[in-house]
Amino acid sequence: MVARDRSALFRINSVKGQFDDLSLVMDVWSRRIIGVEVHQCEAEELAKNFFDRICRDEGISKEEAVVLHSDNGAPMRSSTLAAKMSQLGVSLSFSRPGVSNDNAFAESVFRIMKHHESYPSRRFRDLLSVRALVETFVDWYNSEHRHSGISYVTPNQRHEGAADEICRIRQETYEKARQKNPRRWTRGTPDWSQPQIVRVNHPRPQK
Repeated sequence: MVARDRSALFRINSVKGQFDDLSLVMDVWSRRIIGVEVHQCEAEELAKNFFDRICRDEGISKEEAVVLHSDNGAPMRSSTLAAKMSQLGVSLSFSRPGVSNDNAFAESVFRIMKHHESYPSRRFRDLLSVRALVETFVDWYNSEHRHSGISYVTPNQRHEGAADEICRIRQETYEKARQKNPRRWTRGTPDWSQPQIVRVNHPRPQK
């Protein structure tokens, strides 16, 4: 299945014994984070308003056959969100129980966030400090982070359509270097082409 959007919920420690909820949506085609919010609780109404805003901001229409793939959290399974997504023409897809890599895109983002230099070594002071970190991280991730899954271009470059040209120039540069000194390139040059299909919910291999 080819998916365009993915969401997940992530708990960030704010003060001892208290957690904030981070909701994040990524366009899995470009790996670009297209929406993020942090609240002190998770709720159906918050989730509904969050995705409604994203669809408006991204100009998502019913004609685009968008799929929202998420975990199985209560807000994501709620009838409130299902009704809003149906109204917007967005299909819902959920991770399969016991299949951890169904949420691999989201888990990868959160791992990068927790290892980013801006992530504090101690607890966050308050909700505002969590939101400030998330804003800084999202800006860095979209505009500076060169993602291995899209041939080491940034999510913004792929999202804006610049990735193919960047990779074409890169491929030519490597090929010229190989022709100049072929002995150093016994395994050939890397393939810098952009992936044309991105999948979630990989089908199980047939026995």
